[in-house]
Amino acid sequence: MPKATLKPRHEQRIARGHLWVYQGNIASIDGDPAPGGEIDVYSSRGDFLGRGYYNPRSQIAVRLLSREAGPIDKEFFAERIRQAQEYRARFVPQASSYRLIYSEGDWLPGLIADRYEDVLVVQLLTLGMDRRRDEIVRAMAETVRPRAIYERSDAQSRRHEGLEPRRGLLWGELPPQPMIIGENGLRFEIDVTEGQKTGYFLDQRENRRRLAPLVPGARVLDAFCHTGSFAIHALRYGAQEVLGVDSSEQAVAMARRNAALNGFAGRARFVAANAFDFLRELDRQGERFDCVILDPPAFAKGKAHVEAARRGYKEVNLRGIKLLRSGGFLVTCSCSHHMTAAMFFELILDAAADARRQLRLVETGSQAKDHPVLAGVPETAYLKCFVFQVF
Repeated sequence: MPKATLKPRHEQRIARGHLWVYQGNIASIDGDPAPGGEIDVYSSRGDFLGRGYYNPRSQIAVRLLSREAGPIDKEFFAERIRQAQEYRARFVPQASSYRLIYSEGDWLPGLIADRYEDVLVVQLLTLGMDRRRDEIVRAMAETVRPRAIYERSDAQSRRHEGLEPRRGLLWGELPPQPMIIGENGLRFEIDVTEGQKTGYFLDQRENRRRLAPLVPGARVLDAFCHTGSFAIHALRYGAQEVLGVDSSEQAVAMARRNAALNGFAGRARFVAANAFDFLRELDRQGERFDCVILDPPAFAKGKAHVEAARRGYKEVNLRGIKLLRSGGFLVTCSCSHHMTAAMFFELILDAAADARRQLRLVETGSQAKDHPVLAGVPETAYLKCFVFQVF
């Protein structure tokens, strides 16, 4: 087995639970590890730290899969998948669609698997996982027994690993698309072959339930509404009417179908437009709402984008706050890991100050429990959700 030895004092982060070994952490490599192949990691004192896979082209040279020296084979993946199933059965027992494998959060860095009813959609985002595609698919097929396994490895991050985008059926028979999934007692149309990411944003499931006490009888604005999941939850919880806006014509068309699917077509209106411009125009027209939901895409893709992202988040929160009646509720989210909760909270306070409004914090939320945070890997925590009452 090839062996990577770390520089002195470079093992502390790994010992605290992180799974990434950067090129700069490594003092020497013994043997000739194949790209994507297995490698053992040792401290400078010779202590065994774990076994992972190696990529000489990536800044993250090694991603650890195990703290033990056992084989990384189909049975290894099958056991990890069983553990992931047990975790979801405990913490999201009613969900029929959920994230089954959340990369580092399930000690399988580079692998995502979302379950949509009886279909699995997988993303193999790293060289090490890409090289193990067949073992992973066989393990999933035998352990989960889905109707189909479909690959959506079309994320841009694969290019950092020297990989091209891939998509297509890996196993079984994919039902006609779009298909219908259930969430919180509602039904949603999704397309696992053409939708964003793997087809739906499962990580907001619990935050959508936070709308229940906020929206009875309310007029609701859902900005960056995508396929209408927040909007339709608001209608289920008693909103009088909902206005949704998203830049994607395709997403807006699906949002309209989702509203009709749940019997809310007459109380929902969805518009395809730039959300920033649309919110400005609503303010100019004097429109006001009882609840404003802001769930934009990740503005900060990396550390270099944080300041630009801060300006974007502040602007959209300023617009959202201005559109609220006194006593109304702001539900505002950020899915950018590099935008920390403290930074996000501060910029919302700055936006409220610019709008000359006051905020009362009702509650905070994060990603759903099927996206578990590994304590030693801060990168696994990314979603922030704040609920404020605005005066």
